[in-house]
Amino acid sequence: MDLVPKPGQVVAAAGNLAQMMLYGGLADLRPMPRTMIDEGELRELYHYRPRPHGTEHGDPVLLVTPLAAPALCYDLRRGCSLVEHLVEEGRPTYLVEYGAVSFRDRALGLEHWVEQVLPAAVRRVSEHAGGRPVHVVGWSLGGIFALLAAADRPDLPIASLSVLGTPFDVRKVPLVAPVRPLFNLTEGGGVANRLYQTFGGAPQPLVRWAFQLTSVQKLVTKPLAMAVNLDDRDFLSQLEAVDRFVDRMTAYPGRTFGQLYHRFVRANGLVDGAMEIGDRVVDLARVTAPVLLFAGMTDGIAPIASVRAGVPLLTGAPEVRFEMVPGGHLGMLSGRQARSTTWRVLDEWFDQWSGHEEPPIGANPRRRHRCRESRALAR
Repeated sequence: MDLVPKPGQVVAAAGNLAQMMLYGGLADLRPMPRTMIDEGELRELYHYRPRPHGTEHGDPVLLVTPLAAPALCYDLRRGCSLVEHLVEEGRPTYLVEYGAVSFRDRALGLEHWVEQVLPAAVRRVSEHAGGRPVHVVGWSLGGIFALLAAADRPDLPIASLSVLGTPFDVRKVPLVAPVRPLFNLTEGGGVANRLYQTFGGAPQPLVRWAFQLTSVQKLVTKPLAMAVNLDDRDFLSQLEAVDRFVDRMTAYPGRTFGQLYHRFVRANGLVDGAMEIGDRVVDLARVTAPVLLFAGMTDGIAPIASVRAGVPLLTGAPEVRFEMVPGGHLGMLSGRQARSTTWRVLDEWFDQWSGHEEPPIGANPRRRHRCRESRALAR
């Protein structure tokens, strides 16, 4: 609101405040309708229903959730839902999520998602969509899962890969540096080892706290921001939806948490493009699908430099495109500005790589790098 609010602003603020007090909120939090089409161990695959009397066209899109984060990252609220956008565009839209992680899942490692969950989901989506290749979209850790699965199984029917907020070089993540001493208080990983051995993984409160730690400034200034924007229904709705997202974060399975810590955080294992999965090393150079990398301009979990480090690693991809977009770790995907930046770039990317034949397995076609650091901002 203005320093001296206009009459219209006062009326809007009063209306918003009344609705929050009487009805508990402003945001339209209805989930997009979906149907489960497949399931397995910590794998639930959903197809989002087309609009009434609408039709689906083009290659299907598979949204890959990261561990611990709920599928709300893709369906945050009506008006700021990537799922809603894709369905309205008529694209066949699917999502794979993992359900609630419990202590009994503590023995599951990275190989479960890379070797079983993702390949099964991609193949089932392709089958459900009439045998068409799949545009795979992964946010955060979901991007790592998608890339490693594509590198491990180049024969998967993948049309393209879109990876948002995935760090490849952990040394370029300032948030990690001050935390490392805490996890190395004793030999063998110290606190980290004790956490996943005692709790069977990273417990839900710790996961939620870690995500909130990346937005300390926003947490501190949130009451002031709400007061200043009390007349802005869309702004208040976004805050409400993000709070719900954070509250629904889940736990990490113990062995997976240990592998991520030791291989990804401590050893910076992805910086050279290869990571040990199961009994072998998976190299990102074996990815043969085109790859689109997104970096959020204010992302504290995956800063720009840490994401850009992935460009030279994907030597087998026919094209690697790098985009900088507004927003933090979640905002780049489901923020209010994402509607006119990230989503538009995704639409263009899907159209570009729909209906294209995949290069032969093992081939190294002429490769293109495109770094569009301001293009998305100019739209």
